[in-house]
Amino acid sequence: MCGRYVIISTPAAIRALFGYGELPNFPPRYNVAPTQPVPIVRLVDGTRSFSLMRWGLLPSWVKDPKTFPLLINARGESVLDKPAFRNAMRRRRCLIPTDGFYEWQAGGKAGGKAGGKAGGKAGGKAGTPKRPYFVRAKRDPDGSAPPLAFAGLYETWTGPNGEEIDTAAIITTTANRALSALHDRMPVFVSPDDFERWLDCANVEAKDAAALIKPADDALLEAYEVSPAVNRVANDAEALIVPAPAATAELEQPVTVAPIKKAKPRKAKEPDDQASLF
Repeated sequence: MCGRYVIISTPAAIRALFGYGELPNFPPRYNVAPTQPVPIVRLVDGTRSFSLMRWGLLPSWVKDPKTFPLLINARGESVLDKPAFRNAMRRRRCLIPTDGFYEWQAGGKAGGKAGGKAGGKAGGKAGTPKRPYFVRAKRDPDGSAPPLAFAGLYETWTGPNGEEIDTAAIITTTANRALSALHDRMPVFVSPDDFERWLDCANVEAKDAAALIKPADDALLEAYEVSPAVNRVANDAEALIVPAPAATAELEQPVTVAPIKKAKPRKAKEPDDQASLF
């Protein structure tokens, strides 16, 4: 499951990793939520290209978007067969830049599996509050880490009056051992060495690209508890990824807790705006 995530690397760092030609300039986002515009990278005429799309895939065959459920995630086990995703898996694969995502663990011994079905909702079983965790790439000795890439799918929906909506979804798979205490699902990450294989729909068949749909290596990620302030979409500030002061409870499965220092607050805060990422 992936219902909220973060994009905080500089535009230059993201462009360097993904290799697109455009020069977009955008602020950090600490609480990207469904229906908001999100950056994606795809191949256009054989060249990597940056685009903004709505998070929540809408298949081209949908007649009325108002009656169709919001598809923010696509289960990796069914992307080759499920009507909502199979055409995109064959022809419209993309990468979604990220610096980490949030996951919620139910309180008590039940763990993330018991309450994980509700995804990013604040409430847990029998009224037990869920504890939010931030999952990110493990830090280098200097405290830095490069951006990551979610495996994604995209579609362009065309309305009866010719209006177009570009939409995207994040592919998920079974959680790896390190994160299984938080949730039984996790987003699929694509390594830089596999970017071209994932993006090249013209030369790489869907079934071959599907081999990249697998849990991340346990050594890739680390997680730590953060403030429940992330539950509110309107909150979008650096404080959301600061470790929670009371984040001392142990998980059922080992999750590496990041030894990080509290980040210095930014001088200016971007206003929350559901209609625009930038």
